[in-house]
Amino acid sequence: MAEPVQEELSALAAIFCGRNEWEVLSSSETDGTVFRIHTKAKGLMDADIPLELVFHLPVTYPLCLPGISISSEHLTRAQCVAVKEKALEQAKNLLSEPMVHELVLWIQQNLRHILNQPETGSSNERCTFSTHTVVDDGLWLTLLHLDHMRAKTKYIKTVEKWASDLRLTGRLMFVGKIILILLQGDRNNIKEYLILQKTSKVDVDSSGKKCKEKMISVLFETKVQTEHKRFLAFEVKEYSSLDELQKEFESAGLKKIFSEFVFGLAK
Repeated sequence: MAEPVQEELSALAAIFCGRNEWEVLSSSETDGTVFRIHTKAKGLMDADIPLELVFHLPVTYPLCLPGISISSEHLTRAQCVAVKEKALEQAKNLLSEPMVHELVLWIQQNLRHILNQPETGSSNERCTFSTHTVVDDGLWLTLLHLDHMRAKTKYIKTVEKWASDLRLTGRLMFVGKIILILLQGDRNNIKEYLILQKTSKVDVDSSGKKCKEKMISVLFETKVQTEHKRFLAFEVKEYSSLDELQKEFESAGLKKIFSEFVFGLAK
């Protein structure tokens, strides 16, 4: 990570130092850094609007635009999209310099003006998922492992909705105590799914209280190869045995992935 970016992250952590204001979601030398900021901005009628801003800084940032995700229970989906698009337009003027704090300030200062524009749309559907810049990176495949799923019915419906919203296909698979999610689609959309999975209260804890998913792991990811099956939909499937699950992987051209990453989960 370049020194200016390291300095920017340290500064952001110091600025957004309140409870739950700042959280680094992931960081790697290949995919860059993803972090979340909780803040507020003045909306219409001077009402305080809570915002969840998720930024993805690719390894080439700040020479490229950051990925920006915006969500709020107080905004419609169209309004979230409008705020993101306006923020990205502003980001183009800031290329080559660390820009996240300036973008947060810009959103805080301009939210009411954006919401006041008719092109934000009149849909009443709330912005329950984040919006993200999309780069054509080809078709990717990611295999996720969940440790458990207490609120199973609600959890499944949420996963199905996220997959539909992000145009992802694949499988949610159950066999015994093993829970796997196989996603296929645009790589940025898969990353967006992971952000939702890690930041949303999708399950309940042992006392029945809503909680975030803290025990998810990425077992494998790759660009879809010629031998891999192209899934046409996202389906939920339960298997009676590990052998039955293995046949599913083999029919999808994923025999090696099963033997290397799934078989050991049953031990």
